[in-house]
Amino acid sequence: MPISPLSLVVLEVADLDRSIIFYRDLLGLPLRREDHRQGEDRWISGDHAATSWREGHFLHFALYQAKGVVTTNVQIGFMTGELDAYHERLVEAEVTVDHPPRQEPWGCTSRYRDPDGNSVSLTQSDV
Repeated sequence: MPISPLSLVVLEVADLDRSIIFYRDLLGLPLRREDHRQGEDRWISGDHAATSWREGHFLHFALYQAKGVVTTNVQIGFMTGELDAYHERLVEAEVTVDHPPRQEPWGCTSRYRDPDGNSVSLTQSDV
């Protein structure tokens, strides 16, 4: 039986408030802050912010206050129809820019650093 497309991304962050500002306030992800008390399982318990996309295939994205090692040096990406506006907003907020919008085979893409140093790409598709 084949595996399905990706359905979950969890980042353990050093400072949940700071990461919420980046992902919710700057990128516009509709994160909801919650505090689940479900034992000691660090993947489903404690202070976190999350959102789920249900259009097409289900994908759940969550930021958890780290209880162990902080997630670093990964790359995640999001699609947008407004790349130039997001780039301007992130530059004004003094977010580290890995590279400004440039044409790639899959669309116009830029990359930025989140508060924990992860690479976050934004892509505007040509299609």
